[in-house]
Amino acid sequence: MERLESYVAGQWSAGRGAPHTLVNPATEEPLAETSTDGLDLAAAVAFARAEGGPALRALTFAERGELLRAMSRAAHARRDALLEVAIQNGGNTRGDAKFDVDGAIGTLAYYADLGAQLGDARLLADGEGVQLGRSPRFFGQHILVPRPGVAVHVNAFNFPAWGLAEKAACALLAGMPVITKPATSTALVAYRLMKIFTDHAPLPRGALSFVAGPPADLLEHLGGEDVLAFTGSSATGAALRLSPNLAREGVRVNVEADSLNGAVLGPDAVPGSETYAMFLRDVVRDMTQKAGQKCTAIRRIFAPASVVQTVRDDLVDRLRDARVGDPAQEGVTVGPLTTADQLRGVRTGIERLAADAAVALGGAGPIEPVGVPGGKGYFVPPTLLVASGPDGAAAAHEHEVFGPVATLFPYDGGAAHAVALLRRGRGSLVCSVYSDDRGFAAEVLLGVAPYHGRVLLGSERIADQAPGPGTVLPQTIHGGPGRAGGGEELGGLRGLHLYSQRTAVQGARPILEAILGTKPEPRPAPARP
Repeated sequence: MERLESYVAGQWSAGRGAPHTLVNPATEEPLAETSTDGLDLAAAVAFARAEGGPALRALTFAERGELLRAMSRAAHARRDALLEVAIQNGGNTRGDAKFDVDGAIGTLAYYADLGAQLGDARLLADGEGVQLGRSPRFFGQHILVPRPGVAVHVNAFNFPAWGLAEKAACALLAGMPVITKPATSTALVAYRLMKIFTDHAPLPRGALSFVAGPPADLLEHLGGEDVLAFTGSSATGAALRLSPNLAREGVRVNVEADSLNGAVLGPDAVPGSETYAMFLRDVVRDMTQKAGQKCTAIRRIFAPASVVQTVRDDLVDRLRDARVGDPAQEGVTVGPLTTADQLRGVRTGIERLAADAAVALGGAGPIEPVGVPGGKGYFVPPTLLVASGPDGAAAAHEHEVFGPVATLFPYDGGAAHAVALLRRGRGSLVCSVYSDDRGFAAEVLLGVAPYHGRVLLGSERIADQAPGPGTVLPQTIHGGPGRAGGGEELGGLRGLHLYSQRTAVQGARPILEAILGTKPEPRPAPARP
């Protein structure tokens, strides 16, 4: 089997001791093994700070952007090989693998372009300057400068390529070195991607390090100048925030966690309309893409009570066409979950939801996946449950089943009722509202915005353009309040803020402008009499 190594302190090193085994989740065939035992992670942190940080901060935004462009091009040139690994180790269909790998390539390219636009600067002005005294001479300006520590990225299993790339792109462009740690179960994709970067798009020494396997004592070496960005369960995120070392040192922590994302069908979006068709497409895509293992996937579906039966039947018709099996087999559209633990968790979760909701399709029982030996693989069929009323299926408002599972609820067709139901998720990454009624859409939007990081307003005007709520685009933020973790990533330049220190600078305006490289806004010449 392949032995994965970590790239720390400027070199590839293999851990010792009992390894963790990575498998093909469709066949349970062992693929690789890895360990971090014996690695000096304290030295890795110190090396990134001492070598990678100064090297990145010496570069302009445009030069950092060129590093990202080289990474994007190197990955694109080896895209097919990455897709094959994602199919084997991630249980992805080829389409699902493209979603992850192309997301990584595209996000790196987006931030490369952003670096080119920022040009020769090494810091950012945050907003307009402000006069502080009686005359314009005493002036204040907020600036964003790179934090002098290291950014540690702990990524989730479901997007090993995109998760690595999107976090790294923001940090590197901001001028902060990165130590990235993928989830062990799917680390093979991230490992191959990291190999591509070190072989074909080398960064300054210490700018990007890689830990393949458990984090060991990595987080114990972080201090107040460092950043931890974590994607995973809310329980783990909460435990990290309470870690004595992180709390004592004031480490900046960003968490992206669980999310009971909702989709609302407006009363005007009647069956047969373009907006209704968009709604069905988005729900089915989110339930089946990556076997429903997306933090942005739709978990709760809200439809006016008058059309719930029609919505149920239409969703069942489309979901029934899904072919569950080995994603390497032609025609398979839904692959396995990633690990045996996840299989047990999803089956238990379905049983919990089914205690007070009717199973319209699927369920927690065993299935016969396409192209898989009997009893092998971690498969769950697309499962749709239907609540008897808006207050039924209470578990679906509390518990996220991280698989191809969603619950359909009736509501009274009013915006206020839809808002109240969406809020029961206690903070989500995204919700989607399908309506061509601007009044309805506006009332729902304003009612749920404080509870969501992103809101998609689906309508016939964008039905043929929008990729759906489950797709995270680098131009807009990714994150959400409450149970979703309270974090925020991406969002164009906003993605750099996590890795920057905001500082207020006060002084004589000409001196500040000369030092910071900012210029006053041009003022129109006074009108002549």
